[in-house]
Amino acid sequence: MTTSHMDGGPEAMPGHLPVAGPHQVRRAAWALIRRDARTFTAMIVFNALAAAAGLVGPWLLGRIVNTVKDGGSVEAVDRLALGILVAALAQLLLARHARHLGHRFGERTLARIREQFVDRALALPASVVERAGAGDLTARGTSDVATAGQTLRDTGPDVFVAAVQALFILGAVFLLDPLLGACGVLGLIGIWFATRWYLRRARAAYLAQGEAHSALAEVLAATASGARTIEAFGLRERRIADSEKEIERCVVSRERTLFLRSVLFPSIDISYVVPVVAVLLVGGTLHGHGAVSLGTVIASALYLRQLSQPLDTILQRVEELQSSGASFARVEGLAVEPTEPSGPAAPPASAARAPEDDRIDVCGVHFAYGDGAEVLRGVDLSVRPGERLAVVGPSGAGKTTLSRLLAGVDAPAKGAVTVGGVPVIDLSPERLRRQVVLVTQEHHVFLGTLRDNLVIAAESATDDELLAALKAVGAEWAAELPGGLDSELGSGAHRLTGAQAQQLALARVVLADPHTLILDEATALLDPTTARHTERALAAVLRGRTVIAIAHRLQTAHDADRVAVMEDGRVTELGTHEDLVTSGGSYAALWHSWHGEHLPAPRSRAHT
Repeated sequence: MTTSHMDGGPEAMPGHLPVAGPHQVRRAAWALIRRDARTFTAMIVFNALAAAAGLVGPWLLGRIVNTVKDGGSVEAVDRLALGILVAALAQLLLARHARHLGHRFGERTLARIREQFVDRALALPASVVERAGAGDLTARGTSDVATAGQTLRDTGPDVFVAAVQALFILGAVFLLDPLLGACGVLGLIGIWFATRWYLRRARAAYLAQGEAHSALAEVLAATASGARTIEAFGLRERRIADSEKEIERCVVSRERTLFLRSVLFPSIDISYVVPVVAVLLVGGTLHGHGAVSLGTVIASALYLRQLSQPLDTILQRVEELQSSGASFARVEGLAVEPTEPSGPAAPPASAARAPEDDRIDVCGVHFAYGDGAEVLRGVDLSVRPGERLAVVGPSGAGKTTLSRLLAGVDAPAKGAVTVGGVPVIDLSPERLRRQVVLVTQEHHVFLGTLRDNLVIAAESATDDELLAALKAVGAEWAAELPGGLDSELGSGAHRLTGAQAQQLALARVVLADPHTLILDEATALLDPTTARHTERALAAVLRGRTVIAIAHRLQTAHDADRVAVMEDGRVTELGTHEDLVTSGGSYAALWHSWHGEHLPAPRSRAHT
């Protein structure tokens, strides 16, 4: 999905999560400001008052110079000095309250950004997340969200304060003497050129830096999670080379942003001196001709010298704003409707009709991963509501790929996968999760209590229902935990074994109670006896629901209503266990081989 940068549309690379365009970022920022408009407005008002109080000191100092020059009394000078002290104290109190308001606004807004990000991440299609990689999503949800929050809490208020102060200071110089004010503004032209040069290059540089960090996070996460596999297959050197490549990419992107700053900041430092020198030179000439007072020249020079502080804050924060703007664009990118590379984009939830029933139909389906060879080649299959179907076949036959299409994780390149007459890929994530649940051998245990890990599947479930779900999948170990359902799980607490984590995931399935359950080797980590007990318990609990099991143990196929045999991306046999064993085909050969029997070579024909 690509859209021209000039129109403010989303930006994305193939296989990457989208990045929001400038227009979308500005619209999202204003939406967040409007949600807390009262605090934001109060922050601006107090910042303006603090800036106005800061103007009093230089003006009174100019008055003191003129008073001393004209031979004024000590009492008059003391009164003016007391006024400077009062103004400084007022500025301190007003600025402190403005800062407090800014932090309140920033923290509340950061909380809203985090909540939006979690909601959007959970609503993403699983295929989109898989193609983008966990590293990109993790980087956006951690460092990018934190950077955006820091901007709203610190950088944003600082820039507003500095901008108001700068405008007030320039206004004060023009009120003292318009000609001196014009000299000061002309002396700031160098800052305008340097900043313009920087801004034209910074956004692209920081987006590239964020993308490089996401890619590195993905490589490191994949290397850490697959450490045993890497060692087993001797892939250590290759993974090190991949990591070094991504590290080098991060270094290059970081050097680019450092170069931009190394040009901007020295240019700014030189430009600060120019307006002060110009005012002193022009003001000295005018004072020599009696056109302005000495106090006016000194006050103007002090104002312009004072101008360096807010301008310095703004220009230093410009770098942070570019970095945080790129981070916010990546965070807001999740609000952009993703386009599926393997099929058309799913329509909005309101556009997809509800399935008429739970019947699943696979019609002429072809599928390939990327530009590779086809994994599925014209698969046709119908699963009746309430049926228990086992899918068997050799490794690489396409069983797991078929399960992903049935669950809506991927979209077919050709053909259709429908549930109740509605394409699965057209269902909204919420409706799809109620309709079809895919359970694999990869399970996640969330930090929190056992209860927390269960209620994510059914928020309103009672303790009795949670315990019943655990019992249904044979998780007797849960009753032995010292805290029961309140036992903490994860790092630093009770660690579950792989088999226990698998049973926990299956208990979630029982609680979710989907219309269709797809088990892709979901009991692979259990011993054969426990696995068979768990599968039969699940079948009893989910009686009347459709269960499709990718069977790695033929006993699962024996207990199913029908068995589908897959070979080379096609369904070659389909029928009951007894019929397929009698027919003498591929399934019969597998069954007898599993029992240690010898049969003649299977007849090459499809049984339907």
